[in-house]
Amino acid sequence: MVRWAEPGELAGLVSVELAADRLFEQVGIEFPPGTTQIEEVDDPASVLVEGEPPAGFALIGWVDGNVHLEQLAVRPTDMRRGIGGQLITAVLDHARACGAPAVTLTTFRDVPWNAPWYARHGFTVLPEAEWGPELRALVAHERELGIEVAPRVVMRG
Repeated sequence: MVRWAEPGELAGLVSVELAADRLFEQVGIEFPPGTTQIEEVDDPASVLVEGEPPAGFALIGWVDGNVHLEQLAVRPTDMRRGIGGQLITAVLDHARACGAPAVTLTTFRDVPWNAPWYARHGFTVLPEAEWGPELRALVAHERELGIEVAPRVVMRG
């Protein structure tokens, strides 16, 4: 069941994010050192979780008036059970409930559990000409952090 995170659950989500990030090593992607995205969260009201204790989470924010999916992570031992799909459905439902026109995200273009997976859930690549100023700044910031270690795309759902 997807729900909003409780304050005491945020620290435990770090291990979920780190375990999910290690999967990228299988396709030759290694992230630069630093804090995880979930470690930078102060407000659990921006984090949807699934499970008790959480097996996965979706970290969301706002970019150019759209709900923006900053991170979706599922513990590898819990993958292939529909948790990611439940989380993305909850994010889309939340966006509709808030009156947001769309959900945006940035992701790796060629990693099977990234852009192709989001495409199966109704997301399409958003051409750069349609990016708003906050999205442009976000993509530039990701590049500065060294996250763009493989081709990335912006998607909208």
